[in-house]
Amino acid sequence: MLEFEKMLDAGVHFGHLKRKWNPKMAPYIFTEHNGMHIIDLYKTAAKAEEAAAALKQIAKSGKQILFVATKKQAKDIVANIVKEANMPYVTERWPGGMLTNFATIRKAVKKMGSLDKLLNSKDNNAISKRERLQIAREKAKLEKNLGSIAGLTRLPSALFVVDINKEHIAVAEAKRLNIPTFAIVDTNCNPDLIDFPIPGNDDASKSIALIVEYMCKSIEEGMQERKLDKDAQAEAQAKDTPETDATEENADKTAKRRPRKAVSKKNADNE
Repeated sequence: MLEFEKMLDAGVHFGHLKRKWNPKMAPYIFTEHNGMHIIDLYKTAAKAEEAAAALKQIAKSGKQILFVATKKQAKDIVANIVKEANMPYVTERWPGGMLTNFATIRKAVKKMGSLDKLLNSKDNNAISKRERLQIAREKAKLEKNLGSIAGLTRLPSALFVVDINKEHIAVAEAKRLNIPTFAIVDTNCNPDLIDFPIPGNDDASKSIALIVEYMCKSIEEGMQERKLDKDAQAEAQAKDTPETDATEENADKTAKRRPRKAVSKKNADNE
């Protein structure tokens, strides 16, 4: 569970000004101080634990979680943390129809791969210097926007968002496709839009880093448990295989012996 002291140090409890609040966040607000709402960190810890457990199970089943954070103070932090967990992420502009028109996005990703092959091909002498430069620029643009989702071959099984007001298009697409949503929800947001809301400061870089790291740690644990389960199954199958082979070998020997006994008895009767 997220430690109370760490959340205080990261400023997770700081909400927005009272005049900017969303009334639906009332259950998660502890008090008001100098015109600013203070988030109840005990509820933050409980919601974070619930979200982490759900993400762990999704990762354990071998599915992918897409992280979305395009705001300036979150993009680099999220990219660095999520990259270590080997999960896809979007930290540049959200491409409209990323989820609802996923086939088109996959075509763009494949095009990026084909451009890369073309540039690195040994038979590219026929391409002029100007054409090569144009191809390199197009590839760089695609790489910037779609490079982080190159490994996303199918729709993600969950969406984790930092600042649902800024990423409202991503949230709307996920809801339309019934993809579970997880998010850091500040006091100016509507938590009802998210399946697993985590009340917290979505503007401070330390707050974002603390919560995203906690989520990714749970995801890594789920992936590790999946690996251990696979290894255990493979080991169990390896142990069963020799016994099966030995049983089949003994059965073959018995089958070969029986005809010989029958022939010997027949010869004895004839004599």
